[in-house]
Amino acid sequence: MRFDVNISILFTELEPERRPAAAASAGFTGVESWWPFAGVPGDREVERFVRSVADAGVELVSLNVPHGDLAAGERGLAGFAGRTQEFRDGVDVAAGVAARLGCRLFNVLPGNRTGASREVLLDNLAYAAQRLDTVLLEPLSGAPDYPLLRAADALALADEVGAGDIALLADVYHLGVNGDDLGALLRSPLLERIGHVQVADAPGRHQPGTGTLDVAGWLDRLAATGYDGWVGLEYSPTGSSADSFGWLPAH
Repeated sequence: MRFDVNISILFTELEPERRPAAAASAGFTGVESWWPFAGVPGDREVERFVRSVADAGVELVSLNVPHGDLAAGERGLAGFAGRTQEFRDGVDVAAGVAARLGCRLFNVLPGNRTGASREVLLDNLAYAAQRLDTVLLEPLSGAPDYPLLRAADALALADEVGAGDIALLADVYHLGVNGDDLGALLRSPLLERIGHVQVADAPGRHQPGTGTLDVAGWLDRLAATGYDGWVGLEYSPTGSSADSFGWLPAH
């Protein structure tokens, strides 16, 4: 099974441009990232990000598109008419990054329900699906106003858009906290609709083995299904990032 490191939440003790190389030094061949820019970036910012990944010799597995200020409680821009230009400009930037780095997976957060428009959301998701290879929809926990809480919510939205390649981002942490049926993800028809997997333990969102979720056992069962995609490490380590990988099989 292939594991990649989310450099937005791991190796944060380093400057962002040094994190891909740190992941490579730790033995990983892939990284993923939340939106690494403040708003829509200029060419210099994009170049700095692209070079940090390319120079490290790692694959950019997954990239978020603009999702607003997560620290302020924003959970995406796609559903808001007043943020549509920012969202679509960001999608275009992401498409340019993909052309240079070969990234195929893009996480699109719809945004919270309050003030959002379903029609705008559907139009913007269709735009993203046309410009990007595979759009991922991720259920989140800790955000009761967010529209996607379980796997079924994400898949229903994908079906409603009805355009492009839109798949489920199965984050074991968020789904586990929300009480979703993790076992059902390992069976048809849900299994075939998983585009990417991310892991962290609960409670705490730390590395597997620090909480109550049987992440390692679930991954063993996932591997037995023949899943050959990446698994993103998206947890906040309890110590240094480099010391948090002991639970992993050889990678």
